[in-house]
Amino acid sequence: MSQPLAQVIRGDIVESVHRGHLVVIDGEKNVLSAIGDASFITFFRSSAKSFQAIPFITSGAADRFGMTEREIAMACASHSGEPIHVDLAAGMLEKAGLTEADLKCGTHLPFDEFEAERMIRAGERPNQLHNNCSGKHAAMLAFAMHSGADLGTYDHVENPIQQEILRTVAAFAERPVKEIGIGIDGCAAPNFAMPLLAMARCFANLIDPPAGFHEELRNACRRILAAQLQYPELIGGTERLDTMVMQAAPGKFISKVGADGVWLCGVIPNAEYPSGLAIALKIEDGDDRRARPVVAVGLLKRLGLLPADALPTLDPMPLKDRRGDVVGRVESLAEI
Repeated sequence: MSQPLAQVIRGDIVESVHRGHLVVIDGEKNVLSAIGDASFITFFRSSAKSFQAIPFITSGAADRFGMTEREIAMACASHSGEPIHVDLAAGMLEKAGLTEADLKCGTHLPFDEFEAERMIRAGERPNQLHNNCSGKHAAMLAFAMHSGADLGTYDHVENPIQQEILRTVAAFAERPVKEIGIGIDGCAAPNFAMPLLAMARCFANLIDPPAGFHEELRNACRRILAAQLQYPELIGGTERLDTMVMQAAPGKFISKVGADGVWLCGVIPNAEYPSGLAIALKIEDGDDRRARPVVAVGLLKRLGLLPADALPTLDPMPLKDRRGDVVGRVESLAEI
């Protein structure tokens, strides 16, 4: 069963509780800590983007089209739709001889509130480049262009692009393809359901690829890690959790949120954690704005990966009224 992971306190009264599941494993895949049920099955959502980007590299598409580390980072991003993100996604498409019209991710306003407000005031309409998954889709399209797969159906589960991604995810999860559930993500691409522990294994294998992975795959892992560690501002954005925590502890870990309360983290091997760590979190009610950031930041501090005084507005998170006065707090209950 799920367990309480965060609580909302208004005044001195607990007003609500967010429950969920959490698992921490080391690089040897040993479970170091678990709250709730590590075998709980849910969707990977955008936390899977590193693995969706792997075939873009191993196929040779990234090199053929001259993609930079920044563009590899964009392929793994759930970005905010800030100008830097939009321009990079457009550049990826241009290198592959494609345009925004080739994307099939759909349109939404930028996640960045300031950019969204600016566009609304200026009467500008968002396009698919503003979609937080446009970098991922640009990489899929480049892979399709390189491999000769049908561009018009690159987002369909039966397309060779998605089949290769599925096989890649299965390899990192150490799970048969037939045991991975398939659903359609918010960006219209296939996504993957599996136990939380299998998601953690994916990140453990990304951080320290096993000897059984061929050299091209191991090299792709190194490039994915290097890109995210070097350019955390591209993985999320100014006000996004991934960027905030990675910038607060440069070079220590990669962080990747997924919609509906999912968060994955891969800790680079260090003196305290010689084989690294992998963390998988699911907030049961899907909360992304209160419980997830508070639990994630609190956990990183307890593991010694963030300074105790880092990101003070997220651990605990102030609860404010409509005037901006602090009237309570959101705090983590996740003890490991």
